[in-house]
Amino acid sequence: MEEVLAGACSPSLPLFNTMIKFCCGRRKFLFNRAFDIYKKMLKYDDAKPTLETYALLFSTLLGKFNRLNVSYVYLHAVRLLARQMKASGVIPDTFVLNMIIKAYSTCLEVDEAIRVFREMGLYGCEPNAFTYCYMIRGLCEKGRVNQGLGFYKEKRMKGLVPKGSTCMILICSLAMECRFEDATEVAFDSLGNSMSPDLLTYKTLLEEMCKDGRGNDAFELLEGFRKRDSFMNEKTYNTLLNGLHFLSRE
Repeated sequence: MEEVLAGACSPSLPLFNTMIKFCCGRRKFLFNRAFDIYKKMLKYDDAKPTLETYALLFSTLLGKFNRLNVSYVYLHAVRLLARQMKASGVIPDTFVLNMIIKAYSTCLEVDEAIRVFREMGLYGCEPNAFTYCYMIRGLCEKGRVNQGLGFYKEKRMKGLVPKGSTCMILICSLAMECRFEDATEVAFDSLGNSMSPDLLTYKTLLEEMCKDGRGNDAFELLEGFRKRDSFMNEKTYNTLLNGLHFLSRE
């Protein structure tokens, strides 16, 4: 790599992309080297970065989004890379756009995520299940639960099945806003797709109902969940039941 970067051979797009792929596969040690190669590519007319190049670089950047405070640091690089890709005339695909949306959503820059989502049609791309999951999660974590629910409904209308973790975030967010009918609908929709909410999700929904003075409804709903959820064991059921009994006595 050092010899190539020093100009030991003619610029070659396959060679540069191969080196970037090698560096991206070793994120911890050669992360910066991948971008050195990318900058080198920008100088050659016959070895300009392609969609493959950008996909590799975005994937590497997203690999750094493991903690929120660190994510904000790398979001600037994602934004800059997206601008350069657009300026160079490279047309992104759904995979690349999803990574950009995920970056914005992770950092709660949801308006930017929505902007990229709305631009997908301009590139001939269709949002997939991952696209909607990133949007729903980001909007709920930002506190814009109604918009998150809107994306959830749009996703279901298209026949796309949401991830279980996305449903759980949406259920909890709706419950915290006392939107129990919507939360229950999402919960049963999740069960209908063989995805069982976890204990925390059930606990949040049922206990928020109880705190809102709808204890009887919470007990009935628990029994409904027990009948529909083949994965709910006795320990989970008893934990939830005891929690409702405790709240009903307060």
